[in-house]
Amino acid sequence: QVQLVESGGGLVQAGGSLRLSCAASGRTFSGYSMGWFRQAPGNEREFVGIISWSTGTTNYADSVKGRFTISRDNAKSTLYLQMNNLKPEDTALYYCAARLGGLVFRAPRDYPYWGQGTQVTVSS
Repeated sequence: QVQLVESGGGLVQAGGSLRLSCAASGRTFSGYSMGWFRQAPGNEREFVGIISWSTGTTNYADSVKGRFTISRDNAKSTLYLQMNNLKPEDTALYYCAARLGGLVFRAPRDYPYWGQGTQVTVSS
């Protein structure tokens, strides 16, 4: 059973940084893609970025490109989301998700495995 557990959220001022972690367990993730999504109150869950667990190749939403970086540590089976130059509009509940396959999957419905989310609040 795949389990994903996010951590690292919190309150930060605009322009600040946070690093989110997602501890993954339950199987080996070779061949999987790991996505980060976020959902603000009243909004739909939206794609933030994705990484291939095997190759480390990444892809990002335009809204975070150049500010956010996804990485993974295979030995720790942990996914990271480094968020720099945070803006108030980045405030949301952030989720990691997993699925078998490549980097083309950006819709939440494409992901069968989800963490519980970690809250990020950016004050102006």
